[in-house]
Amino acid sequence: MSTVTDKTPAAAPPGRNGSGDGLLQLMLDGMRRNMRQYGMLIALGLIVALFAVWTDGDLLLPRNVSNLVLQNSYILILAIGMMLVIIAGHIDLSVGSLTAFVGSMAAVFMVRNDIPWPLAVVLCLLVGAIAGAVQGWFIAYGGIPSFIVTLAGMLTFRGLTEIFLEGQTLGPFPKGLQKVANGFMPEVGPETNYHNLTLLLGLALIGLVVLQEVRDRRRQKEFALDVLPAKLFLLKLVALASAVLVVTMLLASYKGAPIVLLILGALLVGFGYVMRNAVIGRHIYAIGGNLPAAKLSGVRDKKVTFLVFLNMGMLAALAGLVFAARFNAASPKAGLNFELEAIAAAFIGGASMAGGVGTVLGAIIGGLVLGVLNNGMNLVGIGTDWQQVIKGLVLLAAVGFDVWNKRKVGS
Repeated sequence: MSTVTDKTPAAAPPGRNGSGDGLLQLMLDGMRRNMRQYGMLIALGLIVALFAVWTDGDLLLPRNVSNLVLQNSYILILAIGMMLVIIAGHIDLSVGSLTAFVGSMAAVFMVRNDIPWPLAVVLCLLVGAIAGAVQGWFIAYGGIPSFIVTLAGMLTFRGLTEIFLEGQTLGPFPKGLQKVANGFMPEVGPETNYHNLTLLLGLALIGLVVLQEVRDRRRQKEFALDVLPAKLFLLKLVALASAVLVVTMLLASYKGAPIVLLILGALLVGFGYVMRNAVIGRHIYAIGGNLPAAKLSGVRDKKVTFLVFLNMGMLAALAGLVFAARFNAASPKAGLNFELEAIAAAFIGGASMAGGVGTVLGAIIGGLVLGVLNNGMNLVGIGTDWQQVIKGLVLLAAVGFDVWNKRKVGS
């Protein structure tokens, strides 16, 4: 007895017929797959829009945008290093105190001993690297948890700051160092209503962003990975280019791009490349994501952990120099709660408590979320007490979103 097989073609699944509904479904699928990547970026845009309306446009005044960069530069520098530490599965509670300690050393070098500021900067970075290396050695080779080691470092560096400054504020710093933290790119070219170098820099950055996104998409397709639909990818490029163009025009209509923004840009590009393409970057993700598997794969986890904390020490030193130069003095109370701001920026930017997850760009986005919140709440007159409450709730919401997203993906 023969069996008759039904050859009637199955109905096409809803939303996959190439119509407008199908494109919308593809866009939604792409957003869901990249929710961790886009969630905080969308949140940052909503926060900016909210405070732009609430402050009657004062938030987006060119002068305020420049101040926003200058006021949060040292936190963003710390957030980059902290993101690497958290990806590796550790934490660093000492960066605020180390920032203050390096600032005090800078004052001792430049103010008390008249050491030329470029040489003093190198010495301060070396001090930060040594401090990070010492902590990294105890964590990586001594087997002491990072929480304990960096907690001890927080107390030690804060005490050393008090000792070196003798409980007093010490300054001023040389003009050259002040320009690094407070200065702007020089004006060149014909007289226009905008800063010419900033415009050229912004156009170059747009080209670089588009080129990098196209290269990443091509590489993902070569490895048969999921990519965004073509129209959604084009929409992403337009959105990124528009955002860079708006910021460029705002900065160019005031005094141009701050010098510290160029430093942040170099750090973002450099560390972003390392974490995406270099072997050490893959190893950092590996030891944070699955340490036993990383060891079996031949990853030298102790060396990687040591280098991560050495790097954190250097970035904390750089942040200390920028902070001290911005306020033109070294203070025993400098750096208070900086470690909490940096940790919060990393988690808001997509880091995971379990390690192995996060991006350098995410750290910058998380720091900007906090910076815009601080700036916007100050403009509308919200008190510092409520500001702390709101930032705490934002951090809780970001981590809660991460946990929810993991559970949803797991299910």
